[in-house]
Amino acid sequence: MTVTESRAATSHGVAQRLADALRPFVGGDLPVRLRAWDGSVAGPEHAPEVELRTPDALRRVLWHPGELGAAQAYVTGELEVHGDLGAALTHSFAVAADRGLTGRPTPKALVGAIRAAADLGVLGRPPAPPATQARLRGRLHSPLRDRRAISHHYDLSNEFYELLLDPAMAYSCGYWTDRDDPAYDVADAQRDKLDLVCRKLGLEPGMRMLDVGCGWGSLSLHAAEHFGAQVTGVTIAAEQKRFIDARIAERGLADRVEIRLQDYREVPERDHFDAVGSLEMGEHVGEGNYPTYAEVLRRSVKPGGRVLVQQMSRPKGRWPGGGPFIESFIAPDMHMRPVGETVGFLERGGLEVRDVHAMREHYVWTVQAWLDTFESNLPAVIDLVGEEASRVWRLYLTGGMLTFRDGRMGVDQVLCVRPGGDHTLAPVRAW
Repeated sequence: MTVTESRAATSHGVAQRLADALRPFVGGDLPVRLRAWDGSVAGPEHAPEVELRTPDALRRVLWHPGELGAAQAYVTGELEVHGDLGAALTHSFAVAADRGLTGRPTPKALVGAIRAAADLGVLGRPPAPPATQARLRGRLHSPLRDRRAISHHYDLSNEFYELLLDPAMAYSCGYWTDRDDPAYDVADAQRDKLDLVCRKLGLEPGMRMLDVGCGWGSLSLHAAEHFGAQVTGVTIAAEQKRFIDARIAERGLADRVEIRLQDYREVPERDHFDAVGSLEMGEHVGEGNYPTYAEVLRRSVKPGGRVLVQQMSRPKGRWPGGGPFIESFIAPDMHMRPVGETVGFLERGGLEVRDVHAMREHYVWTVQAWLDTFESNLPAVIDLVGEEASRVWRLYLTGGMLTFRDGRMGVDQVLCVRPGGDHTLAPVRAW
C-alpha cells in the first residue's frame, strides 16, 4: 500500500465508516483506536487499540449485539485488543459511565448500523459459534443439564486448573490477612480462608462435616487434616472426584474423607452432620432450585449445627447471572442475586442467619493472583487446551477481576445455625 493509499484508507476506509455508524451507540467519538481488516484506522491515537481482523468480527456483533458478540469475536481471534486487556476494558467502562451509555440504542441508530454493515458487505448468515461456547439442552437445572453445565466448566481438565490455582486447588475467593508481607501469596490466602471457614463452623476432632459442591477438595481435605473432622464431600464433576480421591490416598485420609459423585439433591442424610459448608456452589443451583438447596443444607445438619455458605452476589438491577459471556463460555445457567435476597432464601429455608461477612475486595486480589499465574503458565496452557480456550480464560479472569473491583459483583460468607437445638456459637466473635 502506497502512502497515498494508506491515507485514503485511514480517511475513507472501513474503520472511519464504522466510527461514523457507531456514534449513536458510543455517545460521540470512538473511545478506542479502531483498526479494520482493510488497514484503515480511526479514533484517538493514544487510546487502547482494538483491531477487527476479519468481517466475521463485525458479523458476530451484529447477530449478538453487546457483550456476547464481542466476546465471540475476541475468543476466536477475529477481534484483538492490543496491549493490556484490563486497561482497555477499564477505559471503556469509564467512557461508558462518563457518557451515560445505557446499552439501549434507538431504532434510528440500529437502522444506520445495518445500512453501514450492508455498505461494507458484511451482512449475511451468522458465523458458527466458537468451539469453546457451551451448548446445553434440556430443562433448566434438571439434574442432567446441571451435570452437563458443571462438566463444561470443571472437567476442562485437572491439569489445566493446576496451571491456574494454588497447590490446594481452592477455586473460590481467598481471605488475604497479610497483604503487606511480600512473601504472602494466594496459597496463604486460601489456607487462611479454609481456616476461617473451619473456625466459623466450629469444627473439632471427630465432628462430621458435609462439603456441598466440594470442588477439588480443598475444604474437605483441610477440615480433615487440620481440624480432625470426618468429612463427606459431594460433587457432580467426575474429574474433580478423580483428583480428590488421589489426594486422599496420597495423604492417608481414606478413614476421614469420603467423596461422592452425587447431586446435592440426592444427599440422603437427615439430621446427621455437625456442620455443613458450601463454597461458591449456590450460584449454580438456579433461582427456582435455591429453596431446595437451602432445605438440603438445613436437613443435613443436626439441630443446633452450623451451616456456612460462601457465595457471589449481584447488586439489585444487575444481570442476575454471570453475564452473557460467562454464561455462554464459563458457567452456564448460573444465577446470582443481592446478598440480602440470598439471606432471605436461607431464612425461609429454616436456617437462622447469624453472620454475613462481605469479602469483595478479597476476590479482586484472588483473581489477580490467578491471572498472574495463568499468564506465567500461558505456553503450557495453550499446549494443553489450545489458543481459543486460553483467550476465553484471559477474558474471563480479566473481566472478573474488574467486576469485583468496580462493585458489580460481590462475595459473602453467610453463617447460619439450624434452630431446634443448642448451638455453640460464641456471643462475641472476632473472625
